[in-house]
Amino acid sequence: LQLNNPLMSIQDTPVGTRHLYELVQSVLEGHIRSGRLPLGQVLLEKPLSDLFQTSRAPIQKALAHLESKALIHRFEGRGYLVGSPATETAPVRHDIRSLKLPLTAEMDEALQTRGSWEIIYDEVECAVASCLVFGTYRIIEIELAEHFGVSRTVARDVLGRLHERGLVRKGPTSHWLAGPLTAKDMREMYELRCLLEPAALKNAIHQVTRSEIEAMRERVFARESQQDWPAEAIDEIESELHNTLVLATSNARLAETLRHVQLPLRETERFLRTVGLPADHAVATEHRLIYDLLLTDAIEAAAAALEAHLRAESRRSLALLKTVAVIGSPKQLAPYLKRSAT
Repeated sequence: LQLNNPLMSIQDTPVGTRHLYELVQSVLEGHIRSGRLPLGQVLLEKPLSDLFQTSRAPIQKALAHLESKALIHRFEGRGYLVGSPATETAPVRHDIRSLKLPLTAEMDEALQTRGSWEIIYDEVECAVASCLVFGTYRIIEIELAEHFGVSRTVARDVLGRLHERGLVRKGPTSHWLAGPLTAKDMREMYELRCLLEPAALKNAIHQVTRSEIEAMRERVFARESQQDWPAEAIDEIESELHNTLVLATSNARLAETLRHVQLPLRETERFLRTVGLPADHAVATEHRLIYDLLLTDAIEAAAAALEAHLRAESRRSLALLKTVAVIGSPKQLAPYLKRSAT
């Protein structure tokens, strides 16, 4: 699979070259723009995962991208409402299946032809990435298969893909192992991001519209003056810059490489923020500077500002890493992951 521009429509890319969450995003976006998904419709992960016959991970990513484009927004209840945050409308709770939304021929073909391992891959990948910083973990193949209700062949396929992407390895006794993600590993991964993300940004700027960048800038600006940031707020602005914008590069190989370098760092930082560690407001200021430079067509300066932001992120992440020894291990560990002394 290759990660292409998440802002492209489904018709622009041949089936099989994109991640499932991009297909889901494209289908939902089409229905929102056409009005088949009415304003105020509540979108929940579980009904959508049933509709698209997939795990919740790609649904979560698709909804995050739609939110970044102001096509949906959070509200006081669970899930998202269709419409921009400025839209004043009461929640509409139609059963998503009752709307009889067509999935498009492209989406249907993707669901029919994708391998069984793809259905659960994103969820397993996130679970593995989130535990790396806490030590070495063994992935129990049979428990992975039982947890998702798939065959051991499918579980083995998933582990094979994780191995190809450097997230797991075979131990001396042929057990599947993940981790540990050390301070040295984090420094090297950030160094790689510092080299690659500015180059990706300079290409990606031609793949998005000025209005989209302005909207990203406004959302960051709104955060700067706030005293208390929920963990989700930091996730949102980080995702908009490093995923929605940077990974919009038309260089699919570059985007795919960056995604797999970003993943373990992002999942580690996300967990550490959920345990109540204070947010550093410098993050929003650093992001706003990048957007301000892009909006004045100072592309080289924006790329340099992105590199400076990543170096600051590296320092902050390494400081957070010191708290891991106190935390011990994540409480919500996937049942197929077991702590290993190896």
